[in-house]
Amino acid sequence: MALLGYSELGSAAAHNLRESGLTVVVGTDDVRAADQARMAGFEATAATDAALRSPILLLAEPDERLPAFYFEQIAPALRVGDTLVFLSGYCLAFGLIEPPPFVDTVLIAPRGSAAALRRAYQSGTRSPSFIAVEQDSSGKAWQRALALAHALGALRGGALEVTAQQEAELRLFVQQTILPSLHHLLTAAAELLIREGYPPEASLLELYLSGELASLLDESAQHGLLGALERTSSVTQYSLLSRLERFTDAKLIRLLENALDEIRGGKFAQEWSSECLNGTARLNALRAKRATLALWRHEARARQMRASAMPSEGD
Repeated sequence: MALLGYSELGSAAAHNLRESGLTVVVGTDDVRAADQARMAGFEATAATDAALRSPILLLAEPDERLPAFYFEQIAPALRVGDTLVFLSGYCLAFGLIEPPPFVDTVLIAPRGSAAALRRAYQSGTRSPSFIAVEQDSSGKAWQRALALAHALGALRGGALEVTAQQEAELRLFVQQTILPSLHHLLTAAAELLIREGYPPEASLLELYLSGELASLLDESAQHGLLGALERTSSVTQYSLLSRLERFTDAKLIRLLENALDEIRGGKFAQEWSSECLNGTARLNALRAKRATLALWRHEARARQMRASAMPSEGD
C-alpha cells in the first residue's frame, strides 16, 4: 500500500502496517521526510509514483497541507477501484477535498497521539478509534476499512462508526473548549497560589507536574468519571462534589454552544485556512505572547528539581 506523507502520525501508521505484514511504500516529495522513511527501512519515492503503484492510498499529511498535496500529487494518479484512507475527517468535513465518485473513501481516525497509537500497537494495549465509510464505490469499502484498521491496531480498543463531519467537529470542539479551559484554569490557579505565598515548585507539582491529574484522567478513561472519583479518598470526593455547583455557569454553557456553532458552520475552517495562507502569523504571535509568562520559569525549575530527584539507572 502507499502511505502518502510521512508526518509523525504517518510514521506510526507505517510501522504498525509493516509489522502487520503489509508492504508499505512511502510517497513524499519532502526530501527530509523521505530520508527519515528510508532510515526506518521503508522504500520512499515521489508521492505520485507511490500512488500509481498501489490501489490503497493512506493520506498522512497534516490537515493544513493535505489539500494542496492531494490535488497536486494524488488526484492525477487515482484510478477506478482505488481506496482513499483518511486519518482525519477535517478535509472531507469542510469540503477541502472531494474524492471522485469512482474511488472508495474511508476514515480511520485513531483517538490520541501518534506516539500513543504506536505504543499501543507495540504493547498490545487497547487503542480506540473512529471509523467511517464516506463513499463505497466498489461495494467492498467496509471490508477494506476494517482490515486496514485492524492492521493499524486501531480496532484493539474498539471502533465507533461516525461520519467524517462528526469526527472533525468532535476533535475541534475538544481542542477549542476543554483544552483552553483546562490550560487557563491551571495557569490561573498557579499564579494565584504563587501570589499568595505558596512555593512555586510545590504549587505546580500539586497542580499537574506530579502526574496525579493525569492519573485521574487515565482512571476516568478506564472506569468513567464517576468510577474514577469513587477510587479517590473520601475527602477528595466530598471536596469535588460539594463544590461542583460553584463552577456551574450559564456563561460557560453559552461559550460551549458558540464554539460548536463556529465549528459546525465552517467559520473556524475558514479562519484556519486564512491563517495558513498568511504563514501562521497569528499563531506565531500567540505562541510568543504565551511564552513570556513568568510561570514557565517556575515550571522549568520544578521540572528540573523533579528530574534530579529521580533515581538514576542502577540506584
